[in-house]
Amino acid sequence: VQLQASGGGLVQAGGSLRLSCAASGIIFSINTGGWYRQAPGKQRELVAVVSSGGSTNYADSVKGRFTISRDNAKNTVYLQMNSLKPEDTAVYYCKAITRGVVVSYWGQGTLVTVSS
Repeated sequence: VQLQASGGGLVQAGGSLRLSCAASGIIFSINTGGWYRQAPGKQRELVAVVSSGGSTNYADSVKGRFTISRDNAKNTVYLQMNSLKPEDTAVYYCKAITRGVVVSYWGQGTLVTVSS
């Protein structure tokens, strides 16, 4: 299983970025895909997840600003981030969680830096 995350970068506060997580060896449409982030000196935290059925869940800090979505044809999960704040600065990681026997897979991180 490989998860290839991309789309991070430097953006000014109020700007937008879209992160992508392309998977191979696992099918997002029948499993759960998600984004987590880890800021310097802090623990990794959930940002957003999308289940196999399409239901989504967001951290309170990003509700109304971030949107997680999935393209089944491309086997890719996206995170659209709008109205970015300096506190959104972190390394963002994508994650796939299998159904049944639960196994988690992590992609490499992609750095998002939001300047004030």
